[in-house]
This record gives sequence, structure tokens and C-alpha cells, in this order.
Amino acid sequence: MQVVKVDLNKNYDDVILEACHILRMGGVVIYPTDTIYGLGANACDSLAVDQIFKIKKRLYSKPLPVIARNMQWVEALAYLDSRTKKMLESVWPGAVTAVLQNRNHLSSLVTAGASSVGIRIPDFVFTDSLLRKFGYPLTATSANISGEEPTNDINKIIDRFSQADYRPNLIIDAGILPKSKPSTVIDLTSPDPKVLRIGPSRPDQLIKLLSLGNDKKTHTKRSQASK
Repeated sequence: MQVVKVDLNKNYDDVILEACHILRMGGVVIYPTDTIYGLGANACDSLAVDQIFKIKKRLYSKPLPVIARNMQWVEALAYLDSRTKKMLESVWPGAVTAVLQNRNHLSSLVTAGASSVGIRIPDFVFTDSLLRKFGYPLTATSANISGEEPTNDINKIIDRFSQADYRPNLIIDAGILPKSKPSTVIDLTSPDPKVLRIGPSRPDQLIKLLSLGNDKKTHTKRSQASK
């Protein structure tokens, strides 16, 4: 298990290159995000994703969230109508994970065989650089053992995984991240949006998102009535 320190205020191109090399080999990387540290593998590679489940001791019945670089990536991974896209553009990039209908380009392990997938676009320069260089979506589950509390303290993460049977190939140590909760999760697979988890999103963002969702629901009912 390799640990590499990074100063997010300085040039870290060499760290990005090392992380991409490991990811392309099917490896697993712990990386900083705008919320907490993520446990990342190529979300399109089932062998790589399988390592995430082993490292986290996570049940295969539990899907994994993913991060994408921009809306074009999201549209390649999930079905979006114009209204849903407008809703997401009001909160992305940011700490909101949207559950969307999956286009089946991701590993089936990511979705646990379901027809939906949780995706978000982080508001973080480092992850944008990593995704841009790597070119594929990454798993974005928290860097902890399932059942244990996530932490923003990289020292605790390093200590925990250094004692584990299955370990990530690389840990990117950006220090102790600002305290934050995991992202808000909202289900957009039906006309009526459902908030599944409250995270660090601004209240005005969620109100706007749910308001747009209600507009979508009304629009859908009108469309059905006109048929």
C-alpha cells in the first residue's frame, strides 16, 4: 500500500499521473473530495470494482455511488430528460448524488444489478483533474470499512487500512479535510423526487431542486392527461 502526500495548493500532476497508472491497471485509490475521502476504482471495470467490495467488506447487494467529470459524462451513463438535466444543473457541481436510470455502461457490480445508479459531479479541482486525466468515472464510496464511521482524518484512514487484509494500492494524503457529511442523495428515477439522505448541500439548493421536481411531476401529469 503506497501513501503519497499532496499539497492541494501546489502542482500535483505527478500524483495524478501515478493515480491514473494504478487505476488503469485495475487498482484502487483513496482520494480526497469536496466531502470526504473516496475509495475509487474504474467504475466500468468489474474486476477493479470487485476490489472495492473486498477492501470495504461491503455486501454485493449494496450499490456504489460514482463520480463523473461533467454533464456530458452523466448523460453517457444515465438517462436524462431536459427537465431533470435542468434540475441537476442547479446543484452541480456539488455535494448532491442523484439516483438516475442507468444506461448499463457501468459495471453491474456498481449498481448491484439494479436499473439505477447514484452519480454526482464533485465541486473539487483535484477530482476534476483526476477524472480528466483518467477518462472514466470512478467509484466514490467513502474510504472506510462498511459499518464503520467515515472520517475526514487521513491518518485514521491510513492506520485502518494498513491493518486490513485487503488494501488499496494507493492512498493520496491531502491532510485532514474540512469537516463535512457525505453528499445529499436524491432519487430522480420517478416524477416525484425523493431525498434519501441529507448531506452538506445548501438548503436553498435542495428547495430549488425539489421545486423543479414538483414542476416535473405536474408537467408529467399534464402530458399523460393529454394523451
